[in-house]
Amino acid sequence: MIKHIVFFKLKDRSEESVAATVAVLRNMEGKIPQLLSIEVGADIIHSDRSFDIALVTVVASLDDLQAYQVHPAHKEVIAHINEVKDLSIAVDYVI
Repeated sequence: MIKHIVFFKLKDRSEESVAATVAVLRNMEGKIPQLLSIEVGADIIHSDRSFDIALVTVVASLDDLQAYQVHPAHKEVIAHINEVKDLSIAVDYVI
């Protein structure tokens, strides 16, 4: 299994902007068969080093991770993220 974690720092770090992007990310739940689990959380500390949102997903294999990356529901999320993000970082690892 593969855990895929992404942190997002938004251009507009207001509560409303963060909540809107959290909703967009959560909207993938149940729409992408390869996602075995999905968690989305908004930062509660708001320090200088904090990112605004964390996305944690689990897929069964690297093939499933690739299928997730090109799924139409994920591509819609990418389009939104590309408009609102200042920075993102990711890590993928075997669990």
